[in-house]
Amino acid sequence: MVQAPDSSCVQSELPQALMLLTEMNLSAQHVASLVDKMIQKVRKGELSTGQGLSFLEMKYNMLLSYLINLTYVVLRKCSGEKIEGDPCIDRLVEIRTILEKIKPIDHKLKYQIHKLVKSAVSGTNADDPTSFRANPHHLLGDVEEGTDESEESDEDKGNDAAGSKYSGVYVPPKLSAVHYTGDETAQDRSKRLQERSKKHALSASIMQDLREEYLDTPIEVSQSSRAQQILSKQQQERERYEEEYMTRLPMTKAEKQMRRRLTTGGAPLADEILGGGIGGSNKRKRKQPSGGGRRPKGGKGYKRRKRQ
Repeated sequence: MVQAPDSSCVQSELPQALMLLTEMNLSAQHVASLVDKMIQKVRKGELSTGQGLSFLEMKYNMLLSYLINLTYVVLRKCSGEKIEGDPCIDRLVEIRTILEKIKPIDHKLKYQIHKLVKSAVSGTNADDPTSFRANPHHLLGDVEEGTDESEESDEDKGNDAAGSKYSGVYVPPKLSAVHYTGDETAQDRSKRLQERSKKHALSASIMQDLREEYLDTPIEVSQSSRAQQILSKQQQERERYEEEYMTRLPMTKAEKQMRRRLTTGGAPLADEILGGGIGGSNKRKRKQPSGGGRRPKGGKGYKRRKRQ
């Protein structure tokens, strides 16, 4: 037993320590009662433990072992014994390292585990195609919530739209497959936006001109304009995506107009040099007769109809 170096410090911290120990005792009793109830349900067959996930079993065993060793360390410290060189410290470090290493795996399996737990609670098959259908009640609730928010924003802006029940903004259903961004922090989001801005800035025409001016690399001379080069690059990326995912990307009307404008807007270099293009028409425009010249014989080329 190691004696406390300062009895006054111990006396001042003793009430807080007793309060924490009482709270820990109550929490331990509550957890023990819950565990006893679960054990009884498992023995009666109410809870099925077969065909479980070995990953979760390993994770929970690690957490339980971590709590046991941590409780042992707290017990030795409360008893006034030394914990230096105790094997439980090395065991705590080992378990904590394992728990930190399996965090990426836990993140990847989060959606599948949530789906299996939900199917077990609701009693439906997780692979049932009908479970992915849209629920009209959920859609109605989302629309009503969106309507309330839009009405509040309209009131703040001063727009009194009488009788506007729906906001007109499409709200996807909760069961739709959308990109999960719940674990994305503000730092990750700002980093992603910075990378996107950097990519756009490096691909800009002014950066390309600066590269050609200051770098020693040979300049590629082409007959297409900068806009046509960008269009060709976008077309290559589009074809690569379609070939990789075996799907056809739809093209909007605005994209078609932009493609038509880029393909017909700039003339090739040969057309600019020759003035009118290669093999251009050699026909000359017929000169129009001047206003002061003689009118051709016969007057107008049609006869005036006689009135009946």
